[in-house]
Amino acid sequence: MDGVPRGPEQRRPGSSTEPEALRFSVLGPVRAWRGGEPVATGSPQQRALLAALLLREGRTATAAELIDSLWGEEPPSQALAAVRTYASRLRKVMDPGVLVSESGGYAVRGLGEEALDLAAAQELAAEAEKARNTGDLCHARDVLNRALSLWDGETLAGVPGPYAEAQRVRLEEWRLQLLESRLDMDLEQGCHAEAVSELTALTAAHPLRERLRELLMLALYRSGRQAEALAVYADTRRLLADELGVDPRPGLRELQQRILRADPNLAEPPAPLAEPVAVLVRPAQLPATVPDFTGRASFVRELSEVLASASGDRARVMAVSALAGIGGVGKTTLAVHVAHQARAAFPDGQLYVDLQGAGARVAEPETVLGSFLRALGTADSAIPDSLEERAALYRSLLDGRRVLVLLDNAHDAAQVRPLLPGTAGCAALVTSRVRMVDLAGAHLVDLDVMSPDEALALFTKIVGEERVAPEREAALDVVAACGFLPLAIRIAASRLAARRTWTVSALAAKLADGRRRLDELQAGDLAVKATFELGYGALDATQARAFRLLGLADGPDVSLAAAAAVLDLPVDDTEDLLESLVDTSLLESAAPGRYRFHDLVRLYARACAERDEQPPGERDAAMSRLLDFYLARAVQVYAIERPGDRTVAHLEKGRFTGEEFADASKALDWLHAEAGPLLACVQQSLEAPMLRRAVDLLVVSIDLAESGADSRQYRKTAIAACDAAAALGEARAEMRARVTLAQVLSQAGRFEAAEEEARRADALLRGTDDPWARSTAPNQLGIIALCTARYADAEGYFLRAIDAFRADDNAPGEASAVCNLSRTLASMDRSPEAVELAQRGIEIYDELGLSVRLANARYASGIVLAQAGRPAEALVQLDEALRIFTENRQSLWEGTTHYRIAEVHLRAGRPTRAARHAEQALVTGCIGGDWMRANALTVLGRALDALGQADRARACWREALVIYDEAGSAEAAQVRRLLAPLSAT
Repeated sequence: MDGVPRGPEQRRPGSSTEPEALRFSVLGPVRAWRGGEPVATGSPQQRALLAALLLREGRTATAAELIDSLWGEEPPSQALAAVRTYASRLRKVMDPGVLVSESGGYAVRGLGEEALDLAAAQELAAEAEKARNTGDLCHARDVLNRALSLWDGETLAGVPGPYAEAQRVRLEEWRLQLLESRLDMDLEQGCHAEAVSELTALTAAHPLRERLRELLMLALYRSGRQAEALAVYADTRRLLADELGVDPRPGLRELQQRILRADPNLAEPPAPLAEPVAVLVRPAQLPATVPDFTGRASFVRELSEVLASASGDRARVMAVSALAGIGGVGKTTLAVHVAHQARAAFPDGQLYVDLQGAGARVAEPETVLGSFLRALGTADSAIPDSLEERAALYRSLLDGRRVLVLLDNAHDAAQVRPLLPGTAGCAALVTSRVRMVDLAGAHLVDLDVMSPDEALALFTKIVGEERVAPEREAALDVVAACGFLPLAIRIAASRLAARRTWTVSALAAKLADGRRRLDELQAGDLAVKATFELGYGALDATQARAFRLLGLADGPDVSLAAAAAVLDLPVDDTEDLLESLVDTSLLESAAPGRYRFHDLVRLYARACAERDEQPPGERDAAMSRLLDFYLARAVQVYAIERPGDRTVAHLEKGRFTGEEFADASKALDWLHAEAGPLLACVQQSLEAPMLRRAVDLLVVSIDLAESGADSRQYRKTAIAACDAAAALGEARAEMRARVTLAQVLSQAGRFEAAEEEARRADALLRGTDDPWARSTAPNQLGIIALCTARYADAEGYFLRAIDAFRADDNAPGEASAVCNLSRTLASMDRSPEAVELAQRGIEIYDELGLSVRLANARYASGIVLAQAGRPAEALVQLDEALRIFTENRQSLWEGTTHYRIAEVHLRAGRPTRAARHAEQALVTGCIGGDWMRANALTVLGRALDALGQADRARACWREALVIYDEAGSAEAAQVRRLLAPLSAT
């Protein structure tokens, strides 16, 4: 096999005997396939002839043109005969009629769609341009990436002749233009951090291409790396002057000036579309729109478009939009605002009714129809008695008219159906706390809370700019405490507006207490709690219990399985309950199988639990069941990731057994999906009698700390666990929590704090017999000593850890300590021992089948081999470690491995590759936090300096020096030495 990706077999529909179609590639070596099998294309000159014909896209090339294409101005004496021979040989391997002779020349005709990779790339590029012009950047980027993936190395690789050389230059220029276009769209969509690595490598490969430099400057600036962005300009200006004797083009100079003055437009998103202007038309029953209506621009546009479809000459159906959402989310306000804006499209009137759907006595459709018929001019004596007759007359009166009907606060679809117009030209807007999935043909809109910007704008409109502007942060705290719920914001703002002596900070302080927040959110006849009471009062007993107990959990959301554990019910019954709560808008469906409360609704649910849940102990029992659920599942994930690890044998036991996961990938999916709820559950459970189980849950979910995405929340939770265990005098739990916290602090590069925690845990070992801590604590102390270059201390700790792991029969733990010891010995110039130990660690993990831990062993082996002067072997180990870390979503380890690969490439004299991997480390993040970031910046600076980009190298080293100085790291002296020659120059 030649390693070329195989496309699907190309057959015409319905044909099973027709020969498979030919495919050709020129965006790389010139090759041909029939189906999945390669077709011989002959000598380099024969491939040159084939390329010349393919690139003419069916046009005929004369013999003279082909001779000139293959040999230029000095063809051989038998050039014409050679061309005919090449054509004859190609004709034998092609389908009949593909290579044709015509007018003394040749042409390739009759190829199928996408038979040539260049044609496919051209179609994709055109599709991308069209998508970009319509604003669909996601699709445009995807299509451009597909086009760029068609290149397989150098265009027309190995093909001789002047024609091939000219086409090679042309197509390479086109490829770079496509790449620049895609990178430009990357930056438009906010992917600037990811683009820096690619742009760094591209500018090194194409140093005189100013557009790439411009994109790199913008990407660095938007990534918060202003000094580097300006350094790119300085490097470019010097290079252009040295190589070409010219200055940078105006666009590049202008970008430099904009960066210098921190032009806010460099980072601003496109301006939103202006809302349509309302035209006031009478008569109307619509309530007055609020004068301070704010935000909701996307919903306004969406609903306006639906209403527009009901009016005009092309209207063919009656348009219905049904808005659903929690009480206080602003359904009525939005519907009234949209209705006012659409009045011009409904000149025959607007009808309005409050259907009282959330109250104890909902409005009867017959009564509503009677009032509508009167409003439409029907005399009382002409109004029929029955619902059916009233509805029929109502529809008849609306026939041929353009009327908008606003049905506010509906109870359900059954109440709404008789009130809907029946003809084109009319439209209905419906608001309800219930999602009306059973309202045929309705355009359903789920109204969520406001965005932070919208919420702040509403608050400011009510309170006044002069009071809010000086206390913007406090105002943000207020709207966040209101859960961005419009009703709550309006109440809070109205209270403040009515009290001139209050400050925004004073209001924020009042709302900071979650226990009193609902009581604070009332003004006059407006109250958030009263709004929620209406919904809660309509629930049956089973629904009310589920509402109360689910509100106890602090997590951002809850999975169906976790909710079943809380409620102590089968999953199917739980799903029915939760979906019924979603229908009432008291609960939100965050995603399939996941549910969440609005913050204020959660507070209300907890207040209901304290007031109504009997016996009171059921609240604690529900939270204990949730903790047991997470512990059982997390233990399963840990066991799958670390077969043979004895940690799970030393944990507290809960009431559940963990559900088996299909594979390691599914297990990791679960852990990362549950990160927020799981860590919140730990923090809620740091009291006796749940403390030990909570700390053990923290221990077995350590992958969350190493993944990067959840490291900060994990560290916060570990600190809380340490404090809680110490306060309760629970030595075993405190010891485990401190070891875990030490691990997290080490990963963040905070070695001094990490060592303090690990030493405190080590001291606690004297009073307890915990095999897990007895081995893990010295291993962690050794890691800290290794990272702070105290190699003799590290060796002692690791030898102690190895003995403890062996005593516990914990082979994976032993392998971890062995790998750590190998790195220590390598740093002590004991390379032969180090290499042998690293290989032993790999062998242990191989025997156990440990994927992620095997990556750690290969990572250690790569470092040891590099220090032993064996770079090729080191890269093999590091590349394999990178693959495993990436597959297992260990992003911090992934970034750290990129850094180590960059080091090896730099030592081997490959600065371009080193720069690209160092950039990737900076973008992804590393174990070791800011300290490792400074290491990566130092390596990046060395690589850039080797590439002739001295100004940007200096910017990297200066940033690294700031980090080292703040941490008091010894590496600062090394960076000062790097900067000294540049400063002298």
